Amino acid sequence: MTELLEHTEIPTPTQPLRTWRPVLWTMPPLLVVALIAGYPIARVLAESTVTPTGRGLGVWSTTLAAESFRDALWHTVMIAVASTAGCLALGGFLAVVLAFVPFPGSTVLGRLIDSVLTLPSFLVTLAFTFLYGTAGAVNVLITQITGRTTPLLDFLTTPWGVIAAETTFFTPFVVRPLLAAFAQLPREQLDVAASLGASPWRVLRQVVLPEAWPALAAGGSLVLLLTLNEFGIVLFTGAKGVLTLPAMIYTRGIVTFDLPGAAVLASVQVALSLTLYGCYRVVFARFGKGR
Repeated sequence: MTELLEHTEIPTPTQPLRTWRPVLWTMPPLLVVALIAGYPIARVLAESTVTPTGRGLGVWSTTLAAESFRDALWHTVMIAVASTAGCLALGGFLAVVLAFVPFPGSTVLGRLIDSVLTLPSFLVTLAFTFLYGTAGAVNVLITQITGRTTPLLDFLTTPWGVIAAETTFFTPFVVRPLLAAFAQLPREQLDVAASLGASPWRVLRQVVLPEAWPALAAGGSLVLLLTLNEFGIVLFTGAKGVLTLPAMIYTRGIVTFDLPGAAVLASVQVALSLTLYGCYRVVFARFGKGR
């Protein structure tokens, strides 16, 4: 019996044959992405190296060293961060009210908030002009009541006007994910917390918000990316002293026809967006593991 066991060959598991079918299925989407996104970026990078004498990095050094570029970069980041903070605060408040504070007309208000997503951004800016402009309805009403000769509200042509318009337009991108997260929150969990004597603020802080953090972070990241690349609101406010990178790209490429300079600015804008997206993926990957 021992000899028989020694001479018996133990069958080894056969290795599965490697198939190229999954690779072939992924090739068409990769080619489409490379054609739609990769080729334009490559052309922009190539255009940014064009100089009057051939090719080089002279346009890069001149553009990045200009004070106007630093001002535009600062305005772009500052407006994006401030608008995102405003959207998170306003969107969080609206989502909590719509989800947990029943009142007549809440459904209609939710539909109105959703309808903002279907509108182009410049309509919000025009609405702000008609309401809060120097000759807008609010200033006219204040003038008639107080007898002022100068408008009280004059902020649309400042960074605060751009931030207010962007906050109004992009807030629904925070409200919708939060409402979806609140809808999945078990009512029994809220009832148990309330029955144990927890105040509404404590229930909101310790029960509701921990479950809503992923949705809040996702909405905030989306808003930050959108406001970083927003162009229509900045253009239609007519804020001459508020120059952002998208507006500067438009000025260089369309108005002054400085294509290499516009390509340099566009490359910086793409790098900012990709960096933000990369940080978003890293943070959410770690956050998902922690949960």
